[in-house]
Amino acid sequence: MIVSKAQPTGIARALGVDVGGALNLVGSLIKYLAAAFLFPAVIAVGYGEPAWPFLVAGVITAGFGQGVEVVTEGRERIGAREGYLVVSLLWLLVAVFGALPYLLAEGQLSRPVDAVFESMSGFSTTGASVLGDVAGLRRSMAMWRQFTAWIGGVGIIVLFLAVLPRLRVGGRQALFKTEMPGPELPLATTIRETARRFLLLYVGITALELAVLAALGLTGVDPRMTFYNATAHSFSTIATAGFSPEARSIEPFAATTQWVIVLFMLVAGTNFALMYAGIAGRRLGVFARDEEFRIGLALVAIASLVVIAGLLSDDVLSGEAAVRHGIFNTVSMMTTTGFASADFNEWTSLTSLVLFGLVIVGASAGSTSGSIKLIRHIVIAKLLRREIDQTVHPEMVAPLRVNGATVDERALRAIIVFVFLYLGVCAAGAVVVLVDSSLRGIEVTAFQALAASASLLGGVGPGLGFAGPMGSFEPFSDLSTLVLTALMYLGRLEIVPVLVLFTASHWRA
Repeated sequence: MIVSKAQPTGIARALGVDVGGALNLVGSLIKYLAAAFLFPAVIAVGYGEPAWPFLVAGVITAGFGQGVEVVTEGRERIGAREGYLVVSLLWLLVAVFGALPYLLAEGQLSRPVDAVFESMSGFSTTGASVLGDVAGLRRSMAMWRQFTAWIGGVGIIVLFLAVLPRLRVGGRQALFKTEMPGPELPLATTIRETARRFLLLYVGITALELAVLAALGLTGVDPRMTFYNATAHSFSTIATAGFSPEARSIEPFAATTQWVIVLFMLVAGTNFALMYAGIAGRRLGVFARDEEFRIGLALVAIASLVVIAGLLSDDVLSGEAAVRHGIFNTVSMMTTTGFASADFNEWTSLTSLVLFGLVIVGASAGSTSGSIKLIRHIVIAKLLRREIDQTVHPEMVAPLRVNGATVDERALRAIIVFVFLYLGVCAAGAVVVLVDSSLRGIEVTAFQALAASASLLGGVGPGLGFAGPMGSFEPFSDLSTLVLTALMYLGRLEIVPVLVLFTASHWRA
């Protein structure tokens, strides 16, 4: 699979995993995060705010990455086995170093557990927050928060379309085999090629939304949509992150702005490989032929109608407001964006059930959204139908196909295992949060604990109760906060790359 320039020695050979090469690659990648701190530093200078927290964070990050790279070697030897360690360690370190500005200069996030939670929420594009006063953030710190989500979104596209399929995580090797280069290419080469392919598309969609939102502000359609707000919300939308510099998310903005964001949330929840084929390849027919895309739109429409009906029947909202808020929050939850145009925490039990049911579904694989992903549900549904048909006709041979391509049995097993793992981790997280909250006298119901666990594991953001869309996760204890941070981390990496590191077979030569 990998053509090595040198063979690993010592502990690396004994373990069967080239730890030195993995660390060398992690160091070489983490140092580039330092450049990201320049953006909020420039914002700070422009608004007359202190830039030193970002500059110091950048120096520390660059120094760490360079130091690790200097004392290790062998990233050219990296293969699939080392890939699990690289992915898991890199994402963890990015969140840790991304928390430095919060620790250095943000009083609300001065405790490491809170700073890492906020940073992990950004880079994992979750959008949950432990901030009690979002509006109290300095402009530069608030923009760093938004920018972490945008950076995380870029990383997720590369992770989902280049790295995880080659690591055979959750059946992705079958679902994306037509998008992958041949197996003779090193992992790092695949990452570079994929990044070049999709970065332009990602930046282009961000720029388009920024231009549209800024135009709404300039023309007076939505005076609250300043260029700063347009930039902040464009970063968060394309990453399906849900962070907002506004305390009440999208609620303060005009109806037109909310409809525009609905459109871009749908775009962000679409498979980027599909969009690349349709736009760059000028083959718009691929959208109509793609099962996941068609079923996703149908599911959004049906769920929106149910939510709107619930709002109208219980007189929660009426007329255009019911339609707009029903569609907005349905799209937001299914794409795991987490924006809110209204406090759905105060809506009916039916709407809560539908919205958090969509959290488990997720949007398209190959998008910046989180959760299980719709394509896996489609595959499992087809598998169930095949099993029923074969029960009636045991002699029947029926290959399972998605978009006309056969899904091999190994990939089917991987998908089933992933879904069981996902639901098990979600349930375990909910139990820990519920028990811990009960022991500490924090009022959390079983459904609220489950909603919090599902939301953070799925990269959605808002929960229910005090952690609702207009609330904060700040009341949770440190233990619960750490568990919820771990859920964001596991969910973003799709669990398997991290769990593999705890198995003896992975390290065995």
